[in-house]
Amino acid sequence: MHKLETIAEQIRQTFDAQTATRDKALGQARALTRACALAIRAVHRVETEVMQSHLDEAYQLAEALRNDLADYPAFYYAGYTQDSLKEFAEARITCALILHQALPTPEELHLPPSTYMNGLAESVGEMRRRCLDMLRQDNSAEAERLLGHMDDIYAILVTMDYPDAITNGLRRQTDVIRAIIERTRGDLTFSLRGEKLERSLSRLSGQLAGSGPIGSQSAEENG
Repeated sequence: MHKLETIAEQIRQTFDAQTATRDKALGQARALTRACALAIRAVHRVETEVMQSHLDEAYQLAEALRNDLADYPAFYYAGYTQDSLKEFAEARITCALILHQALPTPEELHLPPSTYMNGLAESVGEMRRRCLDMLRQDNSAEAERLLGHMDDIYAILVTMDYPDAITNGLRRQTDVIRAIIERTRGDLTFSLRGEKLERSLSRLSGQLAGSGPIGSQSAEENG
């Protein structure tokens, strides 16, 4: 029985270490998700310095998770960890594309391929939000640029025809993205048509104003 107690004590120590590591990772994952959300909010508000501060914090938290869980792959690839890292990918990609910066790679972010691709997919929703903001500001050119990025992302995602066990549900994300892009394209088309109509009316108004009052012209001709 003494041997059994020794075995049990060793197992308890292992479980204690695993529990402490898991609890720490949960806290880091929550903090990472929050930093990413704040970075995205800042880029939409054109608060570039605030955005960068949150992105720097997010990078440090993502690296801490990767290093702290190096000996605990089960925790690193657990849902809560990968979800927070997906948010990190989404934040970095969204901020880069909105600010006309180069697209960060999975290697630069130190992320697994499936996590990166799901973050890339989710960035489309944030770019739709940005497109609508640009349309409200009558900046259709910027909205078209972002829609181009959305189309490019979708064109790549539809080629990732692999099982969900490999891509972690990417196919479902791709179906959602298709609907988002079509709605955005419809919003942009409607806005562009409105701008075209407004220009035509303005041009017509100018032409009518330049020709003078119709009544006056008739009176002059009769005189």
